[in-house]
Amino acid sequence: MINIKSLLKTISWRCIATVDTFVIAWFITGKLDWAATIAGLEIMTKTILYYAHERGWSKILKKCNLSKSNLRG
Repeated sequence: MINIKSLLKTISWRCIATVDTFVIAWFITGKLDWAATIAGLEIMTKTILYYAHERGWSKILKKCNLSKSNLRG
């Protein structure tokens, strides 16, 4: 089941991170088309990885009976 909060966080972070990747790739290569290709590939791979990471931590916290408030100490 998809967690909406995790999905929205994934999308918003991906927008920020993709712009960052695009700018860095453009700076390094000097080519807009290369930067766009790199950023496009990065969108797909890192969106999946981030969502899996977010859900994994959520399951770990739930399994250990921890909440974010408990971790803040």
